[in-house]
Amino acid sequence: MESIYQHIYKACKKREKLLAVLIDPDKFAFSNTKSFVEKVNQSVATHVFVGGSTVAEHITEILVAEIKKHTQLPVVLFPGDVTQITDKADALLFLSLISGRNPEYLIGKHVESVSKLRKTQLEIIPTGYILVQNGKETAVQRITGTEPMPRNNIQNIVDTAVAGQFLGMKLIYLEAGSGALHPITSEIIQSVKRELNIPLIVGGGIRKKNQLDVAYKAGADLVVIGTAFEEDTSFFDAIKNH
Repeated sequence: MESIYQHIYKACKKREKLLAVLIDPDKFAFSNTKSFVEKVNQSVATHVFVGGSTVAEHITEILVAEIKKHTQLPVVLFPGDVTQITDKADALLFLSLISGRNPEYLIGKHVESVSKLRKTQLEIIPTGYILVQNGKETAVQRITGTEPMPRNNIQNIVDTAVAGQFLGMKLIYLEAGSGALHPITSEIIQSVKRELNIPLIVGGGIRKKNQLDVAYKAGADLVVIGTAFEEDTSFFDAIKNH
């Protein structure tokens, strides 16, 4: 059976565009799960990501179990902390915050997670996570104590992404942050994509169909949208399956 990563990698090579809907357990009303996931199923979404910066323990597991009742799409953990690991999901992005220099988020949390991961059947996908300036402070900044990369120093962002690939990361994730004022620019996406041989994920600040199209056209293989759906589920109508 094809792994979730193999599917993403093959789609990248075929230039098929993927879309993940990010559900943050901290901001999501559990009672809305069924109706929300039905909208996801009717859209062009290919994955469901679950995670957030500050989520109480066990909440993620309960939510993932409920999501799985209503969709066949792969459910991938996008964890802000070790407490969000649950075997109810299909895979986990093993995120290393390579834009920052806090050792806790480069290796510390990863070591801490192994005792939990050892007991799961999760597919673990090493992911280089790069936070880029978006115009306001993000939860990732506050919690990790790291600064985002300046958006005008594109070469540094490119070099960081390539360094992640050289370190063995299977995905690079360019992140503007939840509720970002400005999404990742097409120039940054193009520049990074040009030098990568692995799939590129882009997220943060995408609230309109045309912004989604810009990210794809620039080279994003998988786009992640969260806040836009939380604030306005009519966005689903713009990206319905045809």
